[in-house]
This record gives sequence, structure tokens and C-alpha cells, in this order.
Amino acid sequence: MAQTSDFPIAALDRAGDGLTHSKETIFGALPGEIARAHDAGGRWALDEILTPSKERVQPTCPQFGRCGGCATQHIGPTLYRTWKRQLVVDALARARIAAEVGALVDAHGAGRRRAIFHARFAPDGVIDVGFMRRRSHTIVDIAACELLCPPLASAPAVAREIARACAGAGKPLDIQITSTDGGLDVDVRGLGPASPDLAKALMRRAEALDLARVSVHGQSLIERRAPALTIDGVTVALPPGGFLQATEAGEAAIAKHALAPLRGAKRVADLFSGCGAFALRLAGKADVVAIDGDRAAIASLSAAANHAKNRRVRAEIRDLFQRPLHGAELEPLDGLVFDPPRAGAEAQARALAASPVPVVVAVSCSVDTFARDARILLEGGYALESVTPIDQFLHSAHVEIVAAFRRAPARRRAKGVLS
Repeated sequence: MAQTSDFPIAALDRAGDGLTHSKETIFGALPGEIARAHDAGGRWALDEILTPSKERVQPTCPQFGRCGGCATQHIGPTLYRTWKRQLVVDALARARIAAEVGALVDAHGAGRRRAIFHARFAPDGVIDVGFMRRRSHTIVDIAACELLCPPLASAPAVAREIARACAGAGKPLDIQITSTDGGLDVDVRGLGPASPDLAKALMRRAEALDLARVSVHGQSLIERRAPALTIDGVTVALPPGGFLQATEAGEAAIAKHALAPLRGAKRVADLFSGCGAFALRLAGKADVVAIDGDRAAIASLSAAANHAKNRRVRAEIRDLFQRPLHGAELEPLDGLVFDPPRAGAEAQARALAASPVPVVVAVSCSVDTFARDARILLEGGYALESVTPIDQFLHSAHVEIVAAFRRAPARRRAKGVLS
């Protein structure tokens, strides 16, 4: 019989699990509660809450606790906001950075506009389509998800139909579905090259489901309508499987806080630019060089800027991990914003630390790599002006960060011309 114990819960850990005084973690327990849990093979699994917290609320999804997509539906709004902001505070403390962290900005908005569904095929013909189960690679079948924006309400059913079309391949699939101005955009990964028969089957599904586009590993099979987005009034064609912020409200909030410190700058670089969420907003008032290693994203940004009026953007394909902007390339700039993947931008941060760029804005989806890169900039003489946590991934441990760094005027050198 499994060992059972009662635990006072001291805090929430980084994943949102209850943390005991002896550092055991119990999913579903809140600070101040007494939780009864049993040993489930090296971890403690919650049996019941003996003394509930006033911060406890009823989860709204029947799959909560099974589906790994949400970690905090049982946490009331006050504790939730305090905990999520604290993730940033703690990361900065671990990096020995003293900084005031602003209030958490709610950017869930209408919900997530992109989602990745997983499909697995059993030998008996059963197809599981949904999200990963907690602490597992098995699938929780999902018929609906309240976190999705209204245009994605049909996404679970669409993912299932796409999986059925691919059943003959028998391979585990990731099916990314994105809401765009032209309709749903679907990119299937895990198939390898699609055979002619499979390509025809997917194209038939696109017609039947009225999808804007279906692609396989970023290669378009059928495009019935342009899967475009509007960024600051500019129409941008989204590349197949392309990146964009998870919510529309998230993109707007991140852009608002990232661009405010750059107000008045005339020559700006947007690094890890993607399709131009910052560059196109900046380009109405500044000359912008936008750089990213994703060829398709840069092509979309270039085309959008060329078709728009008064958007001064020079877009460049470049691997900033291997070839960060440095030295004379940084000299002409009045400001710079960088928004790297979760790995952060260590090499670019080191180049910036040795540069005269007066204002640098860092955007990050990882508290740890943000803190590391921030430390590099501070050691290079920048002052940390503001840190804003932004919450577009509701009920998860993911938080976006926008931070502004400013260099003292004495460190600035004469600027050249941005070519």
C-alpha cells in the first residue's frame, strides 16, 4: 500500500505546484493548505485538501489535472498574478540583479490564436488527438479548449480530420493550427515528405473544412486563401508554420511596452524580427533594419514593407546566434529591440554590452535566459530602466518579459549612417 502523508504547503514552485517545507512538490496544492498525498513512485500525488485556501477556485475545464496544457486553473486571480510576477523577480534575484518588476499585464485577450495538437495512432486503428497528458507523452483527447480564440473553436475537430487523412502513415504528428485573417492555417509535422496520395487526401480535407492553407513541414500543399495577418495596418502573409505571438492581445501588449522606450529613435534595429511585429510598427517613424535567420519570415516582412506606404524597413537574413550584430554595425543605431527564442541571445547581448547603442529593449519568453542576457548588458554599463511581465499564456508557468536598458550618454560614440 502506498505511503500517505499530510503536508503543510509553504509556497508555489516555478511550475505552479504546491511546495512543502521539506521541498516536496504536490500538484494542485496551494500555500497555507494542508494536503494529504500519497507516494506515486518518487513523487507525491494529491489525495485531498484538508484545509482549503481562500485562494482556491473551481477549475473550469473537466480535463484539468489530466491535460498538461494548464497548471493553475485552481489558483485564484490574486495569488495567480502574484506568483507569475514572482517568477520574473526570482529569476533576476538568481542572477544577482536588483530591479523593480512592474505589475503583471494580462494579455490573454480573446484567447490563443495558434495551437499545436498531437496525434498518435494505435495498432487497433484508434486515433488520439489532443494535448499531452501531465508528466507524460500520452495524449488527452480534446474536443474543446476554452483558452482558444473563437475562430479556433473548431481546431480540435480540424486536427482530428487532418489526423484521419494521415492515418496511413502511422507516424506521430504535430498539427499546428493558426487563426489568420484568411481562415485557419494548418501545418503538419512528423510525416516526412507527403506522398501524392496523402497530398491529395490533405487537399480534399482543406476543401471540405474550408481551410485557408494546408502545409507539410512548412511546404504548402494547397492555399485556398492567403493566410495573412494585419500588423499596424499592414497586411503580412504568414509563412507556413510561421511564428507569431500566441495571442493578438499579447502581440499588442508586448509591442506597446517594447516600443515605448524607443520613441524618438530614428535608426533602429529589430533583431530576431520574425515577420515584423516590431519592425512594421517602428518603420512608420524610423529607419529600421530587421534581421532574422528565418528566410520565409524575412521574405514575408520584406514583401509587406514594400507594399506598404512609408514603412522604411531593410530586412536581412542572418543567423544571429553565429553572427551577432556587432562593432561598426551597431554604431549608427539610436535604439535596438531583440526578441530571441527561449535559448536567449547571449552572443548578441555580449556584442551589445560593448556597443554605444543608447537604448536596448529585450523581449523574452524565458525568465532564465532573460536574466542571463540582462546580466551581460548590466556588466557592460547599461542601466535597467524597466521590467514588465506580460501574461499571454493563461494558466501556465510561461511569462513574457519586456525590459528597457539605457546607456549613460558618456558611453555613446559618434554615429554613422545606417546603410
